[in-house]
Amino acid sequence: MLEEDKKEALRKANIFKVLKYVGIYLFLTIWAIIVLFPFYYMIITSFKSTNDFYNEITPKLFATSGFQAIIDNYNKALFDYELLQDIGNTLVFSLTTTFLMVIVVILAAFAFARLNFKGKNILFTLFLALMMIPNELVIITNYATFTNSNFDLRNTFVALILPSIMSVFYIYLLRQNFMQVSDSIYYAAKVDGASDLKYLIKILIPLSKPTIITIIVLKLIETWNSYVWPRLMSTDSSYYLVSNVIEVIRSSGGGRDNIPGMMAAVCIVSLPLIIMFIIFRKQIMSGVSKNGTKG
Repeated sequence: MLEEDKKEALRKANIFKVLKYVGIYLFLTIWAIIVLFPFYYMIITSFKSTNDFYNEITPKLFATSGFQAIIDNYNKALFDYELLQDIGNTLVFSLTTTFLMVIVVILAAFAFARLNFKGKNILFTLFLALMMIPNELVIITNYATFTNSNFDLRNTFVALILPSIMSVFYIYLLRQNFMQVSDSIYYAAKVDGASDLKYLIKILIPLSKPTIITIIVLKLIETWNSYVWPRLMSTDSSYYLVSNVIEVIRSSGGGRDNIPGMMAAVCIVSLPLIIMFIIFRKQIMSGVSKNGTKG
């Protein structure tokens, strides 16, 4: 009798476990559909002709306009809206800014993690305090500086790039990662005659590769989507970034008159970020998980 009770309890436990997992995956599936549906609708809309889209009484979740409509929409987005030039500007801005920022962040994080100098803790506390300052105040100060009559830097890549090459949060994130590396490794490297720079390049950076890749990807996303500062600094369309030109298209009436063409432009702008995430998703997850636990 006791054996039968145990089997019954085990069977109920297994049923409960199965139902729990079914409930979890059902919830995650529904949530994924909710999150991904706007992207699906954006892509499907970009495949429709203008006439088909505006003649729909209720939005259709599939496209029936044919291949020519796709060509027309994406051709309009690339050439009529001049997205190719703006994508080139954004690539220059994003890659240069990210490259310079990674150098600054690595050197600053190493200094705060391993070097000993007077006032290090006070200086690091002041750095962290900068995170409490609203970004709008920094933008106002930077705008007043870069538009000074003595050196008006509007419509230059220098003005676009310089304010973005330092990040307190990324310095803090990488500093914590560097500090997880045992002190004995640092002292052993010093005994072997390695300089601080060699220790940083040969040991710390390879060990912190997932975190550095995460920082690079997040910074690329941030710069690719940057809008307010480029909008202030770029009055010449030759220096527009993709986020700016999308807003210009929308506000000028292009978006309202040709929603499928507008959606094609948004798809083109979103594609590089999606590809980048697919390529580096494992490194991103590894960097996040590594910094979520004390190693």
